[in-house]
Amino acid sequence: MRGAGGTSGGTGRFVLGLIMIVAGGYLFLDNITVRSGFGLGYGLYTFGLGSWNMRLTSGMVLIPFIFGIGYIFYNSKSLIGWVLAGASLVMLTVGVITSIHLTMKHMSAFDILTILVLLFGGIGMFLSSLREAK
Repeated sequence: MRGAGGTSGGTGRFVLGLIMIVAGGYLFLDNITVRSGFGLGYGLYTFGLGSWNMRLTSGMVLIPFIFGIGYIFYNSKSLIGWVLAGASLVMLTVGVITSIHLTMKHMSAFDILTILVLLFGGIGMFLSSLREAK
């Protein structure tokens, strides 16, 4: 009978490593706070030369999207309509993703060490179970 990954490594090490990875990953992700500053008046991109700056807000990105959708409904084979709608959606998606702020919650040294030992110890144990035993 073959072990984990088709090798003669330990199936118990495989399962224990996987459990440690899941527990450490859960504790790590549970201690991250996600905030977003996205809104229709939020500046997605800033363009400028010298002292002159222009902010492109997320509401402004919807304007070419609206024209693109209208043009697609008028003529579905129009490349301009598809490019306007597609580019606007890409810019809006990138703007939403870049407006996300990730911060760690307050943790004690014991908490962070427990998370690191579970996560990286589990990865080590998991990978060691996949190699041939000597």
